[in-house]
Amino acid sequence: MRRREDLEKTGVPIVWYGTLAEIESAICRRVREGDLASAAEDAARCRLALLAKSWIEIEPTTALRTRALRLLRTHPLRAGDGFQLAAALAATEEQPAGTLFFTGDARLARAAKNEGFSVR
Repeated sequence: MRRREDLEKTGVPIVWYGTLAEIESAICRRVREGDLASAAEDAARCRLALLAKSWIEIEPTTALRTRALRLLRTHPLRAGDGFQLAAALAATEEQPAGTLFFTGDARLARAAKNEGFSVR
């Protein structure tokens, strides 16, 4: 609930181009593992569709990939997380101070904090 309130306060979320696929992957994995019932799966996809209509996507570019590669060499991140953080840095024009970065992943949170974001 706190995450939803935080998002409502901060305005329009900015995400990287692959976010929709990453979330779909998580939904599918939870269904396959039996952690998400059919009704919950449908509800998750409905919420995702609504959220996706409200966010701004950072498109893939050579500059974004270069930034992600630097982050992967600097922090212990998975590839997708490197792109997430690279997109956030691109959105802030490399000036992340005072910008909230939302993640539930501890490694990504540490990397974002080390790059200058406020992390939730």
